[in-house]
Amino acid sequence: MREEKEVEVVPRVFVLPLQVVEADIDLMGHVNNIVYLRWVQEVATAHWNAAATEQQKEEYAWVVLRHEIDYMRPALLGEALEARTYIGESSGAKFERHVEIWRPQDNQLLAKARSVWVALDARTLRPRRVEAGLREQFQGEALCAD
Repeated sequence: MREEKEVEVVPRVFVLPLQVVEADIDLMGHVNNIVYLRWVQEVATAHWNAAATEQQKEEYAWVVLRHEIDYMRPALLGEALEARTYIGESSGAKFERHVEIWRPQDNQLLAKARSVWVALDARTLRPRRVEAGLREQFQGEALCAD
């Protein structure tokens, strides 16, 4: 009898450096919640622009179907942060994207987000199935656990 190995998918993580500026701060003295949403959008866009081919950029457009954000710790004025993003489940025209906002100085997770994006045909703006090659390009590599 052949033993089946467990397959683990290791996500490809894209990192975008962030800097907290005065305009990000709210009346409570920390980064406003809406800024985290802006960062989620910015890191997703930066990841797409860095990893997609020119042809893919011409063929696909993306819209958000859903955002969920969990806030764990405040970010403060002047802090250097990192937005880390990777792709989760994907099916048809939908792509799940995860974003984590980290403070590298003390290795603290400040917020995490899960978004569902829908791929559109850039010409017709109608939902478009994401091709397998594009999924593989963004999702990560399968590794066999020993």
